[in-house]
Order: sequence, then structure tokens, then C-alpha cells
Amino acid sequence: MPGIIGRKIGMTSIYNADGQNVACTVIEAGPCVVTQVKNIETDGYRAVQLAFGERKEKNTPKALLGHFRKAGTTPKRNVVELRDFRKEFEGIVEVGKEIRVEQVFNEGDFVDVVGISKGRGFQGVVKRHGFSGVGEATHGQHNRLRAPGSMGASSFPSRVWRGKRMAGHTGNQSVTIENLVVVKVVPESNLLFLKGAVPGSVGSYLKIEK
Repeated sequence: MPGIIGRKIGMTSIYNADGQNVACTVIEAGPCVVTQVKNIETDGYRAVQLAFGERKEKNTPKALLGHFRKAGTTPKRNVVELRDFRKEFEGIVEVGKEIRVEQVFNEGDFVDVVGISKGRGFQGVVKRHGFSGVGEATHGQHNRLRAPGSMGASSFPSRVWRGKRMAGHTGNQSVTIENLVVVKVVPESNLLFLKGAVPGSVGSYLKIEK
């Protein structure tokens, strides 16, 4: 399997084999259910669709209800498609089959984690882009410590260029953290310990890929 869906539990620290204290993110990884398998003949590409997290039937759209019933599973909250998995998994991955964390990852593996970053709302240039402001609070610099400064000339282009770093909505975007090390796998609790931090708040859903 190329990956799995998980839910961020929080952070902790554990000691590795060398006695070093390693900061880790704890993720509840699976178990996930295979709800669809795509192949080159029928879909034009190879992919597996996984579902994770329970969802009330009354809050599930009828189209999704039929999709889950076809796979022989209860309604799920999160559905993710993992593309281009290796051909040797085609006979192993079947619709309705449960995928557990110990089947996908081993200690020492390197993984990529995709999640939605924490939303910060509307922020200024200092917090959003790391600007330092316009300088000292002297020589008439009233109320300008966190200001963005000059934005461009007036005669040309007589406007602000598109894409210029300015204040605006911050966070709540898809973020990928690459090459995190799997420190520990706990099969009986479906837990995955990754070295370092991952995007998202506690309780948010993550996609973990090899």
C-alpha cells in the first residue's frame, strides 16, 4: 500500500535506541476501508480509494451512502484517493478490505504527510510574511511599526502587482511535510509515531504516504 489516512492525536517525546529524546507526533492511523480500486483499463490510471472515520448515516449524502454500501462498509467521514500505487498490490487491494497501519509502515520508513494547516484568520504582513516593519519608533514614525511600507510607484504601473506579499487570510491550506521518519508503530492501538511536527490541529485528518 502506498499510504493510509490518519487523525492527529497530539505530540509527545520518546527515547530511541540510542537513548535520545525524540519529539514525535502521535497519529491514529486507520484502520481504513478500501472503497474503490481504479486501474488503467477502466479509469486510465492506477489508484486506490480509502475511507476512514465513522460518520452518521443521516449526515451522509445519498450518493456517498450508495458508494459505501457497494463497498460493504458503514458511512465514513474522510475519503482519500492514493494514486499510482505499485502493480504488485493490485491482487492484494480489494474493495471492502480493511487496511491496518502495520500492513503499510515499519519503523525507520520515510513518509510524507499531507494536512490542512491551522487557520490564522486575516493577518498582517509581519505575521503572514515575516516583515520587520518600517523601522524605529522615532522621527515621526507614528503607528507604523508593523506597516508593510511602500507598495510601488504611482505613474507606472499605477496599481499593485498581482501576487505581491500583503496582508490577508493566513493558514487553512493544504501543507505537505516530506521525509518524516516513522519512529514507532503500535498495531494494537493503530498508532503511528512520526519524528517531528505535522500540519493541522489536534483531531484533524491527515494523509500519510510512502
